[in-house]
Amino acid sequence: MNKQILNKEVQDYIKKHVNDDVHRIAMAKSPFRDVEAKDLANQIAARNKAAKKLPSWYKQDFIYYPALLSIEQCSSETTAAYKAGLARGNRLIDLTGGFGVDSLYFAKRIEQVTHCEINASLSEIAAHNASILQQKNMRFLAVDGIAFLKESNEYFDTIYIDPARRSDTGKVFMLKDCSPNVVEHLDLMLDKADRILIKTAPLLDLTAGLKELKNVSEIHIVSVKNECKELIWIIEKEPAAHLKIVAVTLNQSVKQFSFFKDEVEEEVHFIQGMPVGYLYEPDTALLKSGAFNRIASRYNLEKLDHNTQLYTSPVTIAEFPGRIFKINRIISTGDLKKEKNLIGNVIVRSYPDKAETLVKKYKIKADNLKFLIFTQVKNMGNLVIEAEIVQHY
Repeated sequence: MNKQILNKEVQDYIKKHVNDDVHRIAMAKSPFRDVEAKDLANQIAARNKAAKKLPSWYKQDFIYYPALLSIEQCSSETTAAYKAGLARGNRLIDLTGGFGVDSLYFAKRIEQVTHCEINASLSEIAAHNASILQQKNMRFLAVDGIAFLKESNEYFDTIYIDPARRSDTGKVFMLKDCSPNVVEHLDLMLDKADRILIKTAPLLDLTAGLKELKNVSEIHIVSVKNECKELIWIIEKEPAAHLKIVAVTLNQSVKQFSFFKDEVEEEVHFIQGMPVGYLYEPDTALLKSGAFNRIASRYNLEKLDHNTQLYTSPVTIAEFPGRIFKINRIISTGDLKKEKNLIGNVIVRSYPDKAETLVKKYKIKADNLKFLIFTQVKNMGNLVIEAEIVQHY
């Protein structure tokens, strides 16, 4: 951490050149003797990255930003605030503190928070920013979190850990292949705390994760604007009798869809005839949960087809977590060739052609609010639903 970056004239320069080409700044000569051009460029790029993701940091003067990768990999304030509500007790330790976003939000709800970060410079940066943001109930240790846990006699109410993937090979990864290895150290963590929160990438398969872990009481699937951001695994010293799955969407409002994994699913109702009224497309968090039949029964919807995760209802259900479309008309595949001036964003669900192929084939013009949904309907075959969106998230 180069503290010269915090000098007022350097900070003024960063603000003044916030919209400039960072590559040009990095290649030019620095106007400051003790601050390199590449560091100025990084501060500007990282600050811009934080504008939407970390607005509290962005709005605050004299924030010190780490390498751009740390900003890209850290939690957003939106997801950090949600995770803070899952912590319990008065004492929490973050074993992989990083830039400190999650730790700071835990500190807003927990009496004492310990932030562990093996990178001494990043630990110093996180401590500085917490001070600037006036969060005073945090302790910063430049140590390996797992090593500290092994050597310390301290007991915590909650342990939080965000293991990094060591390999990007394949779409499915194992927790044992992450660093730190939470599977190897799970007994240690259970000896040191009542509750453990493990954050993983959304790519992790739920069944695969459950095979590696024990004492899992809840899995939270967190989505923002229909993009699955992370999975939060809650592990208790005394596990719950039933595993709870929670799909949560964090948008203008927070919507949750929860169920117990061992619940008996109700039989899904399939549409009889043409869909009318409104079409429902579940948020990615719901789809990740695998609750395809429960979605229909919970919201009193009819499913279009076995393999199509689309649903319909004659009325709008605003609490539904996902997109809602108003159906304007149904076009048969036989009538498609007769259609002129087709307009709408193309969505393909269980249809034999790709979206880009259909756009080109039928000369479809894009539109922000209108949609053409190419799909399959039970007993009706392939159809095109012309609709307009009434709820984005």
